Amino acid sequence: MKQLVYLFLVTVLFSCGNKNNDTQNKNQVIPKLSNAVEHTRLENVNHKFEKEIENWQDLKTATSFIKKFEKVSPNEAMSNALELRDLVASLKDNEIPNTFNIPSLHARINVLHNETLRLADLTLIPAITSEEVNAQINKTIAAFSSLNSKINTILSKKNFEDAIDVDINFVGIDSTKMDSVSIKTINSRKREELLNKNKKNK
Repeated sequence: MKQLVYLFLVTVLFSCGNKNNDTQNKNQVIPKLSNAVEHTRLENVNHKFEKEIENWQDLKTATSFIKKFEKVSPNEAMSNALELRDLVASLKDNEIPNTFNIPSLHARINVLHNETLRLADLTLIPAITSEEVNAQINKTIAAFSSLNSKINTILSKKNFEDAIDVDINFVGIDSTKMDSVSIKTINSRKREELLNKNKKNK
């Protein structure tokens, strides 16, 4: 009889020990998914170019939303991943201002869209780890920074070209080797000059 009681007590203690271990393991996993983490800082469009993008509402909305991911827990990121995906999809599909409507910028938007799709896909994986989520958040922010960096480059180049008066024929520039932004800028300046000359002649 004593042996049966002893065996019963050992069984109960053993099962309680297993439950405690399970609880401890769960408690260790949950904080990792709930802890806010500092992520890669977003590179913004330069303040001096804000006027150039003030009417590009899709970019402004997506930029405002992705800033939430600079310091976020994996759980919070997962709850916002679908909305970020949809905002970037709108940025990709809707009309882009003429200044930025060039293949290299479209390529950056496509890369960003793919990263947001991957982030959204993580919400469908039950056993996802905090490390996997955090890594994808950093990739997504980096892709958005790359887009903003390209916008800065385009506008810097445009401002430089606006500041100088170039005669392609005079300096012997091969216009076939110029990118579309340069050609658009120079053609625009030529049109303005012709209009001004016509006004003076009248």
